[in-house]
Amino acid sequence: MGHKTTKTMNRKIRLLTLAMLMISSFGWSQKYFTRNADVKFFSEAPAENIEAQNRQVTCVLNTENGEIAFSVQMKGFHFEKALMEEHFNENYVESHKYPKATFAGKIMDFNKVDISKNGTYKVKVEGTMTLHGVEKQMDADGELTIKGEEIIVSSKFDMKIADYNIAIPNAVVDKIAEVIEVSLDATLTKYTKN
Repeated sequence: MGHKTTKTMNRKIRLLTLAMLMISSFGWSQKYFTRNADVKFFSEAPAENIEAQNRQVTCVLNTENGEIAFSVQMKGFHFEKALMEEHFNENYVESHKYPKATFAGKIMDFNKVDISKNGTYKVKVEGTMTLHGVEKQMDADGELTIKGEEIIVSSKFDMKIADYNIAIPNAVVDKIAEVIEVSLDATLTKYTKN
């Protein structure tokens, strides 16, 4: 079996494992879920700022142990300019080869969060981000807000695009920052099996 075929199979196995984690490994009564979390990114560069938003984002939180997972459809990012969107998908993140970005990790000290009453908690998340075929350990600060039957997850962090082997052509290097600011907001509700 060729190296490329093995890499493809390994990536499919990782995605299947993440899907199984998101769907079945959590006890149903402890799972909070959404299919339309909001992820935005902002790139400030000398020539122009670039912003994009994506609401094709799945998030699952296991409230028994603090495990959290995200799956982001890369073609779900929308830009102000259609040409930017085209370049983003075709030249930078290669959405045809890498259709999703994923994160699987854990909220640290989740046992200090009381989901039975309203409140806001500062949290730290650690886990593995997979983007453009590259896996990288990362951590981020965020907030969990308990509001009635909902859990609201929010975070803002910086990401170096070179860490994920995303190459920027010399012709546009002054238009795209090396570090982009990513923000996410997800309103999760208790998953009930139908």
